[in-house]
Amino acid sequence: MIKVHHFTFNPLQENTWLISNEKGDALIIDPGCYFTAEEKTLKEYIEQQRLTLVQLINTHCHLDHVFGNKWVAATYKLELYLHREEEAVLGWAPASGVAWGMGFDNYDGPLHFLKPGETIYLGDDALHIIFTPGHSPGSVSFYCAKQQFIISGDVLFRESIGRSDLPGGNHEQLVKSIREQLFVLPDETVVYPGHGPSTTIGYEKKHNPYL
Repeated sequence: MIKVHHFTFNPLQENTWLISNEKGDALIIDPGCYFTAEEKTLKEYIEQQRLTLVQLINTHCHLDHVFGNKWVAATYKLELYLHREEEAVLGWAPASGVAWGMGFDNYDGPLHFLKPGETIYLGDDALHIIFTPGHSPGSVSFYCAKQQFIISGDVLFRESIGRSDLPGGNHEQLVKSIREQLFVLPDETVVYPGHGPSTTIGYEKKHNPYL
């Protein structure tokens, strides 16, 4: 059984997801911790829950989702997993940070590329990698069929969708990703997005004004 916990970090109010199992192994997805106090909050939770971080993952590499990559990697001796198309986006992130008035030290360690259709395992539990570009060229989502939830990054939000006006974004591709990759999931699938509250696939089919 997977436990899903999130933190809302940095001035852009990004959702950082921590996925753990009953043995205490955990994945961290999109660590957005920017301030030292946020790093402390994350570290204290991991220690209190007696978790062992085993993998560092990005759904995509816009600055608010990668602020904490370097700190997490150094603190927990991890290397970064992302889609190959996000390597360039990761490289642009510090310049974006300067433009937004939020400079930061970027992760510069080894990269491991996620392949859509493959599976990430956390013990006996599985997260299926789904390719959902449009907000960013290599955006991926992580679907747990057993517990019916998906980590969607900035692709789909409650009554909204990701922006597509950033470099590498494509509105038509984004809508296609949602309709062909996410809306085919069961209606009861819970969506854990990169910003804002969770929702469900069924709710978004009925109420999302962009779709």
